Amino acid sequence: MVSLLDPDAIAAGTDPLGVGAGDAPPGTYVLLFELSETSEIAVGALGAATFPAGAYAYVGSAFGSNGLGRVDRHRRVAAGEHGVRHWHVDYLGGHPNASLAGVAAAPRADIECDLAAAFDARTSPLAGFGASDCDCEAHLAHRTEYERLRSAVVGYLEGK
Repeated sequence: MVSLLDPDAIAAGTDPLGVGAGDAPPGTYVLLFELSETSEIAVGALGAATFPAGAYAYVGSAFGSNGLGRVDRHRRVAAGEHGVRHWHVDYLGGHPNASLAGVAAAPRADIECDLAAAFDARTSPLAGFGASDCDCEAHLAHRTEYERLRSAVVGYLEGK
């Protein structure tokens, strides 16, 4: 089962999974960003890289006590409501040229690395992005068109 979540609904605490309300199940998630223009972004210990304008899908998972509630933390960073950069994706999401356009979630599915591998990690501007705790090339994919990337993510998740 795939759930598409609107970042505004998460902020309002009205999303169907309870992410914003703090009552979300665990699972795998994809943060969908749009980057309005090519940007140089420093990503913690990974260093700086040039991120081409376009759409980005970051794949993560949350199986701890707050489950998919982690997505709300990433949303708050992207909205400028939380300034702490902890994960690689916080550097992208917190950049002024980036906006969180949507979230896809697969509750209770432990498919983070499978999903990351389904997209061409070579499109990530920075090797190792989001993959510091696994052997994947990266957990970030880039495409020029948002709708094409969103459709690919949803199609993959619906097939699981």
